[in-house]
Amino acid sequence: MLKKLTPLVPRLLCNTASATSSVATIRHYSDGRSVYEPDYLDSLKPKYPQYTCLNVQIKGYDFPILESYQRYVHSIAEYLGIDVSDCYALPPQATQVQKLRPNSTVVDAEYRLTIYERNLQINDVDAPIYPVFLRIAQAALPEGVELSIKEHSEEFEERRYVPDRDLLELKAELERIQTGAPAPKKK
Repeated sequence: MLKKLTPLVPRLLCNTASATSSVATIRHYSDGRSVYEPDYLDSLKPKYPQYTCLNVQIKGYDFPILESYQRYVHSIAEYLGIDVSDCYALPPQATQVQKLRPNSTVVDAEYRLTIYERNLQINDVDAPIYPVFLRIAQAALPEGVELSIKEHSEEFEERRYVPDRDLLELKAELERIQTGAPAPKKK
């Protein structure tokens, strides 16, 4: 029986030697991949670099024009294949403007201006698509409307929600109780 296995042993040793050398080459790819990462994972990576999360901020004085422009920018983003994850409005900000008479401190006219704001949050924007989106949005920008695009941050998320005054008062009262400070007198 040993005679029958003898011719097979050199072949097995040669096959295992070549297998170990191929395993060694498999373990050390030139692009830094390891043996344990399948090749199809490379196909899942985006073809171009991407902007992960951007906020498109639109401000203006005329509410209907602002709403129409926001709808237009949203449709452009969807047409270009950009993922619009969220659209939201912020409370309007009122501003008092006084016009003075020339060379005096007498008020000639008073104006109350309201600034409306709309935001779109877009995700995973391909680098070649972003300039196209920006140029189309700027080309259609109505007069009196301001467009700015910024990277998403926590500040945008905090501005989005209006604080609850009752809840803030209860938190202040709870803090007063814990510190032992006297309650403020109500009139």
